Amino acid sequence: MTTAVHRRYVAFSDAHYAGNLVDGAFALKLFGDVGTNLSIEIDGHESLFAGYSSVEFLAPVRGGDVVEAEATLVTKGNRSRTVEFELRVICRASDGAGRSRVLEPPLVAVRARGTAVVPAEKEHSS
Repeated sequence: MTTAVHRRYVAFSDAHYAGNLVDGAFALKLFGDVGTNLSIEIDGHESLFAGYSSVEFLAPVRGGDVVEAEATLVTKGNRSRTVEFELRVICRASDGAGRSRVLEPPLVAVRARGTAVVPAEKEHSS
């Protein structure tokens, strides 16, 4: 199984809602980045993302969190790639004074499944 993982601090400026919550699009952007990383590792090409077949928002992501986005190759067709994504909160701010705690186990915040497509050779050759 091939996997790519990115970690990121969630800035308080990314929070848009009460309780320092970030929007769901934040997770999808991270999935795009880690999915591109995975595609490059598998095919040597960024690929084109065709769409999500499922997205589940399971827990909040907040400003001050440290998150880990993971993309895992599930199936590989001729040009299509089915990828599963998971966003986990691995550290959470515990107060307004800069203290944080490591979450053991990490909190699974978002899961998704989608399809990436490698363009036909004639479309990306130079």
